[in-house]
Amino acid sequence: MASWMPLLWLLGLLPGATSAPPRRAPGAQAWEPASPELLLRPARFALELYNRDLAAGARAVLRSVSGRVRRAGLGSLYSLKMTLEESPCDNPKVCQLPVSDTPQLCSFEVLYELEKHTLLSWNCDTVDTEIKGDKNDTLSSFLPLLKEDPLSQDLSVKMASIFKQFVTTYNRTYESEEEAQWRMSIFINNMVRAEKIQALDRGTAQYGVTKFSDLTEEEFHAIYLNSLLKEEVGKKMYPVKSIGDDAPPEWDWRKKGAVTKVKNQGMCGSCWAFSVTGNVEGQWFLKQGDLLSLSEQELVDCDKVDKACMGGLPSNAYSAIKTLGGLETEDDYSYSGHLQTCSFSEKKVKVYINDSVELSQNEQELAAWLAKNGPISVAINAFGMQFYRHGISRPLRPLCSPWLIDHAVLLVGYGNRSDVPFWAIKNSWGTDWGEEGYYYLHRGSGACGVNIMASSAVVN
Repeated sequence: MASWMPLLWLLGLLPGATSAPPRRAPGAQAWEPASPELLLRPARFALELYNRDLAAGARAVLRSVSGRVRRAGLGSLYSLKMTLEESPCDNPKVCQLPVSDTPQLCSFEVLYELEKHTLLSWNCDTVDTEIKGDKNDTLSSFLPLLKEDPLSQDLSVKMASIFKQFVTTYNRTYESEEEAQWRMSIFINNMVRAEKIQALDRGTAQYGVTKFSDLTEEEFHAIYLNSLLKEEVGKKMYPVKSIGDDAPPEWDWRKKGAVTKVKNQGMCGSCWAFSVTGNVEGQWFLKQGDLLSLSEQELVDCDKVDKACMGGLPSNAYSAIKTLGGLETEDDYSYSGHLQTCSFSEKKVKVYINDSVELSQNEQELAAWLAKNGPISVAINAFGMQFYRHGISRPLRPLCSPWLIDHAVLLVGYGNRSDVPFWAIKNSWGTDWGEEGYYYLHRGSGACGVNIMASSAVVN
């Protein structure tokens, strides 16, 4: 780190040069070494989730753990290094895949907050080689490529110049030499990671510098994503009946007036609320002919089943709208990006819903339903989205598991670009991210679990 000090002074990123008051990451404190005793509970939690993905009948045991801890908001972030060994499967009737006979050297990032553990990220040096991805690639082939490699001095100088441009573009300022060094090291490592994600993407997406490039992976997950989507079961919804129609070759509800402008959830894990209001906005427009921008803050404050900025589920949000009696507009109940006392007024309700439905996991049926009935609330694995700039994203399946969804968004259309099929997805990170706030994901391959949790409100 010390070798970057002259670069930081030269580029004007330290106090005494051109630095202004800081923009600090929320809750960011220095990492501290942690004793094995302190790490035992998050390590057991990580091991439990690891074992869920093993072949039937196989189990891994913890051989060693080391790591560090850092305070984060009301909780703690744990960075764990764990040695795991898989025990042989002794029941051939349930054994489906061979287990590894070599130790697994794994890294886990675990957040402990509000008396609950959440797995933010993980990777292992060796994995079950029978777990296949697209084109018969294996997960073990890819994860080592995503590790952070040391940079040459020349490349570090170039990266420092790019970091200066980033600081100017996104108006970043840091309060101390330590903070500036730390953020630039994160930025450089993130650019290496973005380059490797780029090399492994099979679509047309471009990855690189975004407004999130100075955040660690665990910060980005904790602030902007929604781990509850993969962990909790929400209110049961009725499955929708197939409409039996073929999907048109392309469709875009933005061109038909059913989609409001891109919004910004800010530093709050409220994507679930934005996904649901976007769907309800479209449903109301199709039934009543009036496009209204609806209040996400009402759901953040008044949905007592979900967890506000800590995450939530669309199915619960639909239920909350029915229980409350409807939604106010954004003008009447504006967005603050943090939990407030519920100030819902039934007199100000402008939109109601009658029910909610769970949609098909068949992407052709989803496209047909969307074209006939409006934008769809979905949840996806946000792998690579921290660095997404434009194009059609198609991460390799082992890197973007459909069972690790962590971000709720809105399908507004679909089509093809140069014969590459895509879903057009309205995100909630502002227009200064992606393609003016939109994300394009490969259609037809179940990419990143886009078809796993599709739903809609019902307005009669």
